[in-house]
Amino acid sequence: MEFNDGLADTEVPTTSAVETEVLIIGSGPAGASAALFLSSLGVSNIVVTKYRWTANTPRAHITNQRTMEIFRDLGIEEQVLAEATPHDQMGDTVFCTSIAGDEIGRIRTWGTHPARHADYELASPSLNCDIPQTYLEPILVKNATERGSHTSFSTEYLSHTQDADGVTARVRDRLTGHEYDIRARYLIGADGARSKVAADIGLPHQGRMDIAGSMNITFKADISDLVAHRPSVLYWVIQPGSNIGGIGTGLVRMVRPWDEWLIVWGYDISGPPPELDDDAARQIVRNLLGVADLDVEITGYSLWGNNEQWATHLQSGRVFCAGDAVHKHPPSNGLGSNTSVQDSYNLAWKIAAVLRGWASEDLLETYSAERAPVAEQIVRRANRSAREFGQIFDALGIEDGDTEEQMRAKIAERAADSPEGARRREALRHAMELKNYEFNAHGVEMGQFYTSTAIASDGSPRPESDRDPELYYRPSTVPGARLPHVWVGDAAKTLSTHDLAGYDRFTLFTGISGQAWAEAARQVAEKLGVPLEAVVIGPGREVTDLYFDWAAGREVHEDGAVLVRPDKHVCWRSHRMADDPAAALTDVLTGILKPGGEA
Repeated sequence: MEFNDGLADTEVPTTSAVETEVLIIGSGPAGASAALFLSSLGVSNIVVTKYRWTANTPRAHITNQRTMEIFRDLGIEEQVLAEATPHDQMGDTVFCTSIAGDEIGRIRTWGTHPARHADYELASPSLNCDIPQTYLEPILVKNATERGSHTSFSTEYLSHTQDADGVTARVRDRLTGHEYDIRARYLIGADGARSKVAADIGLPHQGRMDIAGSMNITFKADISDLVAHRPSVLYWVIQPGSNIGGIGTGLVRMVRPWDEWLIVWGYDISGPPPELDDDAARQIVRNLLGVADLDVEITGYSLWGNNEQWATHLQSGRVFCAGDAVHKHPPSNGLGSNTSVQDSYNLAWKIAAVLRGWASEDLLETYSAERAPVAEQIVRRANRSAREFGQIFDALGIEDGDTEEQMRAKIAERAADSPEGARRREALRHAMELKNYEFNAHGVEMGQFYTSTAIASDGSPRPESDRDPELYYRPSTVPGARLPHVWVGDAAKTLSTHDLAGYDRFTLFTGISGQAWAEAARQVAEKLGVPLEAVVIGPGREVTDLYFDWAAGREVHEDGAVLVRPDKHVCWRSHRMADDPAAALTDVLTGILKPGGEA
């Protein structure tokens, strides 16, 4: 797709209220990506954030395949990879008594195990990577700005009102105190876990906030001699206090290999918060690293609460919420920023479709229908993963209140040549296997399935792996599923099926004996004013089924068709050629884009 620079469309007017098509509150992963997606589709937008710049702490970092293929779609994948720790260095998640201490075990994670790597390679044109939020957000903001977004830092959202034609938001320049209005057709609240926008529209939530206490400590120290031989982004430390609060146990997280780090350590949120200063933070770092005299540069520290809460509806009229505003959970599974980006990817094309007149506003209601179940799923999964660390403590016989000497003695028992030692070794093996649900949950990451009026179901059940639907992803063209990735092309180039389905249009896939669908697609696109392109896959055509993988995975006959939305989810399929393919396409697109309207 060609990206619109948007500059002429987003000149700030001289009227008393600034005007734009979409106002976005917040410049984190959800807000910045929404700006990028909208600007790429030619939709004018303004981003306001009360902060003076993008994220100042690493926070989110695991970037999964679904998000990376979205970045590929938007043309920024290579920029992200240039700043990221690559897939092959994400590898061995380590469990230990300290970084320099006794190693309890390792798990090959994020698809780096040879038995799992093929699953990841086959699922997507893009592999996962590790990029701290401090590096990702500037990439999103930069590209959004280049394509037309206006971003106002140090600008605080105060309130808004809605009417039949749009939203008027009141904002304040935090440098001057000046207040002014921004008038938009739609507003997106991407202002974090304590979202004021979500509170203002009264989004319904389930679950609780602040169920456990955590502290982040960022620091610099070259410990390559302790970790470079077992490269990982996560080193889990079991010490006295590691099973109190926090995210399951103590964590030493790589930010930049191997000299920039973040520690997560828990505290009892029911008591007074701990007092942190550089000396206290340095002592925690040295304890978890197991090097008493390590030269450590403390770069920051903060306290935060673990949450288990999700919104059951994500919008009110012309106002939508995305990201942490609608799903609040610990960082387990690395789902936070990924789900936030994917929220915006679902929403942005729908807003563009309505603004450009080829869809009714009813389409916007499908955002909640499709993404609210995802919000619940990932909140539950992340919290369950955090609690599953308890199995490791149980296997080691560790209890709350154990002293360091008692804990070391119990951990040492797993090495004993005794029935108790054998029992603990077996229990520990099972406990470590359970952590695959946090670190290799490929089905959770890639298997999101939508049910709404923007999906024309054919009655097929949701596709799920025969092995384990959370651990394993099963590609399918069942309406509601993500478009399966396979490599296609010709003698000169190789492309993913995802590369053929642009974010600015609907795409219809068919075979040589289904060419009547292609002519029908041209007629219907002209008649309805909907961007729709057909791709005929077969020998002698522009796109060839190079490895015959499309024929094996399309799940329809060669003369059938698979219709894909801009966000790469299958919205309809026909197993065989229709008697009147143009009428069939007209009916389905009208039903998706203008439910209740006339075909």
